[in-house]
Amino acid sequence: MQPQISIIIPIYNVEKFLSRCLESVIHQTLKDVEIICVNDGSADSSPNILKEFAEKDNRIVVLHQENKGQGAARNAGMNVARGKYVGFVDGDDWIDLNYFEALYAAAEKYNASMACCGIIRKYPSSKTRVKLRVGEEKLYSAAAEKYKITESPRKCYVYNKIYLRSELELHKIRFPEGVYFEDIAFSIRALYFLKTLVTVPTTSYYYWVNYQSTTREMTDKKQRDLLAARLDFIEFSHKYHINCDEKWYVQSKTVYKFLGIPVMKVYEWKTIKKYYLFSLIPIFEKRISL
Repeated sequence: MQPQISIIIPIYNVEKFLSRCLESVIHQTLKDVEIICVNDGSADSSPNILKEFAEKDNRIVVLHQENKGQGAARNAGMNVARGKYVGFVDGDDWIDLNYFEALYAAAEKYNASMACCGIIRKYPSSKTRVKLRVGEEKLYSAAAEKYKITESPRKCYVYNKIYLRSELELHKIRFPEGVYFEDIAFSIRALYFLKTLVTVPTTSYYYWVNYQSTTREMTDKKQRDLLAARLDFIEFSHKYHINCDEKWYVQSKTVYKFLGIPVMKVYEWKTIKKYYLFSLIPIFEKRISL
């Protein structure tokens, strides 16, 4: 029988946090799920932890691949998923025990293509911060509304939602591979092409601030990948007439430092450059001739 939800968990060197993640998933109040764990070439004990959990719960499917990145790992999970809906959980995060039941129930109630809940950011210092707030149960169908309520594309999170798998397949929505910020391309397309979104205020996704995560340090490649993701969004938004916050149309950003302290940032759009003192104070604008 088709599971109600395929839960896809990309895993790379998260041995310290993986058991907490899997415990929150296997004890979900919604039992009719498949749990697809994709080991993305982990060099720590993550594969052993996966083996132990899979031996105790036959809903767990473990896939192994060489390290290709989170986008490729999620795609591998989607390629074998059988559920009516697809959901994602990162290996160092966790979810409320009613998480998938709440999202599934709301999606079925409203015949929605997507269901979305709030995100709570948790820190090693025990600090807690709301990363995305959802205040009411409500259905959205217009693309502009879906972008606004999810605070996209500024907050292109894929892991606090479930997606109707048939519509993902219909529109061939997958993650770009071999790049960082793969969530942006996936999210902007899912929010646009999947017909409806329902917000769910009764459950939360918990995002762990892992200071050893591959997403923390901004390398040159990450800078290039972020720029490419922004340019992809610009092209996509122009093609489908999506209007979003001006800063998402920035094509480049240059930071000038003195003694390691940022003293000026220059943002460049297609037709204008803006200069900011200490990253905050606008001091000059320059128009660019096309």
